Amino acid sequence: MYVDLMKSDATDFDVAAAARVSTIGSDGLDLNLPVEPLINYLMRDRHGSPFEHTRFTFYVEAPIFVAREFFRHRAGFSYNEESGRYKELAPTFYVPADGRPLRQVGKPGAYQFELGTYKQWMTVSGDLKRISAEAYSTYKRLLEMDVAREVARMVLPVNIYTSFYVTCNARSLMHFLSLRTKRENAKVPSFPQLEIQMVADQMEAAFEEQMPFTAAAFDTHGRVAP
Repeated sequence: MYVDLMKSDATDFDVAAAARVSTIGSDGLDLNLPVEPLINYLMRDRHGSPFEHTRFTFYVEAPIFVAREFFRHRAGFSYNEESGRYKELAPTFYVPADGRPLRQVGKPGAYQFELGTYKQWMTVSGDLKRISAEAYSTYKRLLEMDVAREVARMVLPVNIYTSFYVTCNARSLMHFLSLRTKRENAKVPSFPQLEIQMVADQMEAAFEEQMPFTAAAFDTHGRVAP
């Protein structure tokens, strides 16, 4: 998975200033006022709106099945994805790495994943490679026959890569991270698919770099979005 922070307008000070406007107005713009204790309070007591006055724009490359999970997140998110109607899709397909858990054990809502057998791994890996190659060969043949791209793409599997821009604020990003990462200290357990967690982990690293006090408070208070 590839994630790049294209631009951001997001600092811990932005959050503190937005919060202080309700109590001291423009005096809250004073750069000398403490930031970390206020952010910790806002996170602890779940005063969420100050965190919305921030902005992150990421560029993501991931398989289509990951993008479809990502696009479930709508509140505070904006997306633009590459289109198979307008461009020829590249022959880049996702095949799980050796060691990716393959078996789902248990009932829905109460299950876990296990590695699986060597035979299962060889079958999954081999079949994905074979089907991906056959599908892309068919896709190219249809394009060469002058079939429209929007029709030819129908033969492609969901493990082909797509790319998209995603823009969100810190509050919506924290909600995404609370659901798409798995951490022992989370107050509310989450069970993300491995591949979307690979995307979320990279986004969280950028979040920690841009807003270290906010990211630390989010983690300290159980990874629940305010």
